[in-house]
Amino acid sequence: MISQWRLRAAFAARLSDMYGREVPAYTTLVDVSREVNADVLRERGADAERLGSLGRVTAERHGAIRVGTPAELGQVARIFGALGMRPVGFYDLREAAASAVPVVSTAFRPVDEEELARNPFRVFTSLLTPADPRFFDDGLRTRLEAFLAGRELFPPELLALADRAETERELPDEEGERFLRLAVAAFELSREPVDRAWYRTLEKVSAVAADIGGVRSTHLNHLTPRVLDIDGLYARMTGRGIEMIDTIQGPPRWEGPDVLLRQTSFRALDESRPMREPDGTVAEGALRVRFGEVEARGIALTPEGRELYDGMLGLVDARLAAEPGAARAEVARSVWAAHLPATERELDARGLAYFTYRVSPARARDGSRPPAGLDALLDEGWVRAEPVVYEDFLPRSAAGIFQSNLSGEGSRDDAREGAAYDTDWLAGALGREVLDPYALYAAQRRRSLARVAEELDLPEIAAPQGAV
Repeated sequence: MISQWRLRAAFAARLSDMYGREVPAYTTLVDVSREVNADVLRERGADAERLGSLGRVTAERHGAIRVGTPAELGQVARIFGALGMRPVGFYDLREAAASAVPVVSTAFRPVDEEELARNPFRVFTSLLTPADPRFFDDGLRTRLEAFLAGRELFPPELLALADRAETERELPDEEGERFLRLAVAAFELSREPVDRAWYRTLEKVSAVAADIGGVRSTHLNHLTPRVLDIDGLYARMTGRGIEMIDTIQGPPRWEGPDVLLRQTSFRALDESRPMREPDGTVAEGALRVRFGEVEARGIALTPEGRELYDGMLGLVDARLAAEPGAARAEVARSVWAAHLPATERELDARGLAYFTYRVSPARARDGSRPPAGLDALLDEGWVRAEPVVYEDFLPRSAAGIFQSNLSGEGSRDDAREGAAYDTDWLAGALGREVLDPYALYAAQRRRSLARVAEELDLPEIAAPQGAV
């Protein structure tokens, strides 16, 4: 029998092999990521693994896919449910991008700490929003919905195997192998001819819309390794002649703790695709939709920490508007230095980031009585705080990556009111609960405090309650 986590690990590895064959520059990205990670470990020692062991970081991947209808999204949820992955978070990229990105998204990932440690594979999954009149008028929406209704992304056999794996939390070897083959094949780039006129019609609205609704299949848009020094990777990739996007999305590089998520990518490449002309003939064309992303993960922030982060982004934007010639990275570093705590201890004490807590074995054996309260336990060395890795995504950064790899700005009519999509709507489309990432992190912290209290024979220990 093959357990869910082994199915998940095998699926991630096979996707990586497949994507490397389809997009050779991705293999270069993975190789450089490994080089950088090994160098960082040599330079920093154990501190390099504070946010995850080298084995986990090197094996870690997140993928990205796009689908067109709630029914397709529900089928995706079944496939990833087979792998022990649940939908976490709601991201509205329509509001996060300056250009036209008409999608809302969630991320499928493991949620249990042990499962994340075994294999933290994530898939950022975007759903087209044809009902949003800012992007699609009535006529185009009708045509688009009819086109999407007429395609089948996932074969019934794959979905049946997925349902069995989710229910039983494992599959027999033969069925597991069949599931993996069908699942990987579902995300390969199709060689079916693309209707050039229809694709171009959607591309005028958004290159993302064309990639979703202009073809009769879905595919992996990018597969993302994790790196311990994203600035070093950016420089090495550029040195190898790989064209990178202009910036690293997310927080700046600075002297204090890394928080949330930093991302960058190499630019989408022209890929040969057969195109069907209006007269029915087929000729080779080229589309630019797939790219190679890389990420560096930091510490998960609490709602108060996220409020501070969003406020700092606003300050950076305001300063750049006042000083158009200023370098964004330099402005961001100065804002971070002025507003974000420079140590993990202060982040924790102010309740801005999530940590778990572990009893120090030496103090537990010295015969003295531990103090009450988390601050005293930390200050006197009874307990160690360990940062919780941010396992999720940032809509502004995701939109920035999408936008940097689009073939054009597209069109959006901001005079019209956008269609309402939210977490509850998404849960209805999925047919399952969309989990709150903050609740997951808070539960992880709460469990660790309960373990500390039990080991030290103390009453309940309260979590930090600081505020911005």
